[in-house]
Formats: sequence, structure tokens, C-alpha cells
Amino acid sequence: MWSFTDGDNRRTMKKILSLLILALLQATAWAQFRVEVAGVGVTQIPVAIAAFRGEDSSSQKISALVQADLERSGQFRGVDASGSNLDDSSRPDFSAWRQKNADALLTGSVTRLADGRFDVRMHLWDTVRGQDLGAQSKAVFQADLRIAAHEIADYVYEKLTGDKGIFSTRIAYVTKKGNGFNLWVADADGESPQSALASSEPIISPAWSPNGRQLAYVSYEARKPTIYVHEVATGKRRLVANFKGNNSAPAWSPDGKTLALALSRDGGTQLNLLDVSTAGSEPRRIAQSASIDTEPVFTADGRSIYFVSDRGGSPQIYRVSVSGGSPERVTFSGNYNTSPALSPDGRWLAYVSRVGGAFKLYVMDLASGTANGITDTVADERPSFSPNSRMLIYATQQQGKEALMTSTIDGKVKARLAGQTGDIREPNWGPFQR
Repeated sequence: MWSFTDGDNRRTMKKILSLLILALLQATAWAQFRVEVAGVGVTQIPVAIAAFRGEDSSSQKISALVQADLERSGQFRGVDASGSNLDDSSRPDFSAWRQKNADALLTGSVTRLADGRFDVRMHLWDTVRGQDLGAQSKAVFQADLRIAAHEIADYVYEKLTGDKGIFSTRIAYVTKKGNGFNLWVADADGESPQSALASSEPIISPAWSPNGRQLAYVSYEARKPTIYVHEVATGKRRLVANFKGNNSAPAWSPDGKTLALALSRDGGTQLNLLDVSTAGSEPRRIAQSASIDTEPVFTADGRSIYFVSDRGGSPQIYRVSVSGGSPERVTFSGNYNTSPALSPDGRWLAYVSRVGGAFKLYVMDLASGTANGITDTVADERPSFSPNSRMLIYATQQQGKEALMTSTIDGKVKARLAGQTGDIREPNWGPFQR
């Protein structure tokens, strides 16, 4: 727990399952992520981040991690703070920083304690108004220094934008190496990956529960697609959908009690709701059609579901009430739109559209229906929003390599979270930590 004091202010329809599996089988290896930020945002806050006093004696350079987080968000522009010789206890010369066009200044220190922990301290200043925006301190073990840096970045982000930071959240994704598949959980910047599940059979469609404690996913270990719910902390898991035919595309309701999923037990692939809070529950079908309906995602209020259907002749995105009724078509531009993702604030719909022979990420303003392509890549897959609705994570191919990317909603600032080689697929951004 941080102790602090405040100053004056604070992504092919899964391409139907067989196609996705074929894509997964093309991979070779996984490697550690590195962040490469590209692009320029329209409005960015200039912030100076001074080197934390004593950070060279630790395994992590806190100031560099914080700066990488902030710049990846697209909201901030770094201002040179070299040679400043400041720490968390220093009161800065505001006029000097204003002359450097810095709107804010972050200082701090890292001190090794007698018990082996590190005392990490930070101080944030508004250099324009000459105001103290608060200080924090936290004692952490070496293994948690990265977490401490992400939490500092969250603090700075919220103080300077008014929106909650997402740097201490987690992501899930799937890789394949040789004949093995792995489900990983990592920090939001892709670092510190931990294997949640290793299998010789494909793993697809990981989806975080609203409380961030569980992952639902599709496994082929029974030689057919079935759905599991997996406790991330303990590794304990339970089979929740093993009905006749295929069980695929799980999506959590906002209350975490229900999964929307695509089942073929009645013939065709249709949307169903399954109460996963009660063992032995039977699924309830929510739409009646002879078409393929799949890839459901709940709205934030839990009353409606966006999904992909070929009921109009080609895959398009539709919306339907959880109580049933006639679905309403949402996408009209293009003849192949799949992989819907809704922003938590309800403003945006991200999806993948086939343009010519390319698959490109689009973002739609749901209020106006206006959609814009935000990528220049041609193999984008499975977008997922950050919990503050300001960023997206998606899989793609860049420079001939599989990659995970993050992007701002307007596509102006992107960061590659990519391994050197291998297949990296199925990203899903977790919720805020509770």
C-alpha cells in the first residue's frame, strides 16, 4: 500500500474456429517484450521526469519505466530532465522548468532498506501553477520494483489527465512454441509474463472476469472446443461448458455471474447465456436464426450484447437485448466486419474489417456511427480496450513478425509489445485491480 500526501490538486469471426487454429499453428517461438513507441498525438502534456536518486543501485530504473508508460499512453511528451539532481524532498525552481516548457515535474528516490526492501518515493509538481500535486512512498522487494513504477505512472496519469491510469493492470495472451500452447498473464507493458496454462492443444479466446481474478478461455484438450474458468492466482480451474458440439467465444457479464458464449449443440452456432455462478446451470439461447452467431460482448450495463453474424450474407456486427428479440445491425461499411470490442465507457466499438485482402482495425464512435481505420498494418486481430477506454491492444503482423500492439483510440500513438520471433495471439486487457 502506498502512503501519500496530497497537495492542492488530483479486433474474422474467430475466422470461424478452424481458421484461427490454422493461424496459431504457423508460429515458432516467443520472446520477451520490448516497447517501441511511434506516432505523435495531437495534444500531449509535456512532463519532465528526473532520474530518481539512488535508482542506479536497484535492478529497475524507475524513472525510465514511468516515462515509457506515460509516453505509450499518447497523452504525454517527455521533457529533458538530465542533470537536474533533484529528489522527492527537493522543491524545484518552477520558473526554470517553465522555461523548458515542462507543465509538470516528477522527482523521486530509491533507497535500499536494512531488510532488503527498497523505499521508493516520488513527488509530483505542477510547474505552471507552482503547485504541489502530491507525494507517495512505498517499501517493496526487488521483484516488485516494476509494479511500483507502474503505480507511480498511474498516479501521474490520473493527476494530470483526470482519468484513471492503466499501467498497473494486466493483459492475457496466447503463444505457440513448437507443438505447445501457452496462456500468459503479463503487466500492461507486456513485461513480467507468467504462464497460467501450458497445453499441447490450442488455447483461444481468453477473457478476463470483471474482478480480474479469473480468465475464461477455450481449450481443445478434449479434442473439441470447451470452455474453462481459471483462477489466475491459484491456477485452479473448472470446466463450465462442454455441451454437444462446439463451445466457444466466452464473454463475461459486467457482474461476473454470466458468460455469453457461442454453442453449436442445437445445430449451427448460436448465442447463449450461461450462469457460471451456479454449478450445473443450463445455457439459455438468446437469438433464433439459421445463421452463424458468435463473438459476443456485453455492453457496460449488461442489458445488450454485440456479436458477429452472417445472417445478412457476410459477417457483420449486430446488437441484441440479453432478453432476446430482433438484432439490430451495427456495421454497414465493408462486407466483412468481425471481432467486436466495446470500450468500458460505452463510447467506442473496435472491430476488424477486411479491406481488400487486408484485415485492419477500425474504431466506431457509437453515438454518430462514424468509423475510422486506425492502423497501417494488414493482419490485425482481436482488439481489446484498456479499462479506462483510452487505449487498445491487438495482435497483428509488423515487419514480417507477429506482434502485440497498443494504440490510442485515434491511432496516432502506437507501441509494439513484441517478441523477436513466434506467434503471439489473442490479447485481452484486464480490468482495474481491485
